Amino acid sequence: MPVRRGPAMSPIAWALGPAVLLFVLFFLLPFGTMALLSVLTGNPAVQPNVTFTTRHYERFFSDSLYFEALVATLRIGAITTLAALVIGYPLAHLMARTHSRLGHALLLMAVIAPMLTGIVVRTFAWMTLLQDRGVINATLMSWGLISAPLKLMYNEFGTIVALVHIYVPFMVLTLTGVIGRIDERLEQAARSLGASRTRAFLEVTLPLSLPGILAGSLLVFALSISAYVTPFLLGGTDVLTLPMMIYQQVSASFNLGFAGALGVVLLAVSLVVVIAYNNVLGRFAGGEKMA
Repeated sequence: MPVRRGPAMSPIAWALGPAVLLFVLFFLLPFGTMALLSVLTGNPAVQPNVTFTTRHYERFFSDSLYFEALVATLRIGAITTLAALVIGYPLAHLMARTHSRLGHALLLMAVIAPMLTGIVVRTFAWMTLLQDRGVINATLMSWGLISAPLKLMYNEFGTIVALVHIYVPFMVLTLTGVIGRIDERLEQAARSLGASRTRAFLEVTLPLSLPGILAGSLLVFALSISAYVTPFLLGGTDVLTLPMMIYQQVSASFNLGFAGALGVVLLAVSLVVVIAYNNVLGRFAGGEKMA
């Protein structure tokens, strides 16, 4: 009697298997553990008689300090993303439209080179530039342009400047791939019909590059709001973000429940911002939501 066999797995399913496994192990499992601890009175692995509670979330919404930290985190992420887009788009457009292999290689190396240095090293480099006796203030004072050092560090300005420098390459590399796939003949056709170079760019290239703008913006925004080292070193005590508070809850208080609640709130608010940003760009792209 022949043995019936189930349907064979397709090659696509085998190819997606490792990616799905990594997603489950490194995202769903850690996030599920964090979300579970945020609604428990303690760690069930080491404490008996653990029950469900909402006190961690009540603590967050009852103290304005945590809400201010959330607002500061989102504000820093939004400004960093906007600045990275303004700086990165022209560079990405130049890289995508450069026909010289040598020129493209040089631009690519200029973008990738900062990524070869660790974030801590780049942050300390910015501290050397922005501190009261740093290169910028010392130069301006020696030229007689200022009489007292400018407050360039231990505030949101210094934090954002360093974050933009760190995350601009992610924006540029994302946009370069999208702009490079846009046929240049479309813009040439618009110019042959009487459109100026600026109008052809605004009505042809820019709308077609919106998927890259969306992807690059979401990537930079996600990295910015989750940054810890740069805000900690350049922001000092005047800049308080949720990642810094999460670290304090884990390292100083070892309050995993409240740290988990802070992480869940940050992720939830970030998802709302991402969905709203997606819908807005979708309308500019022609009234359809972008995937």
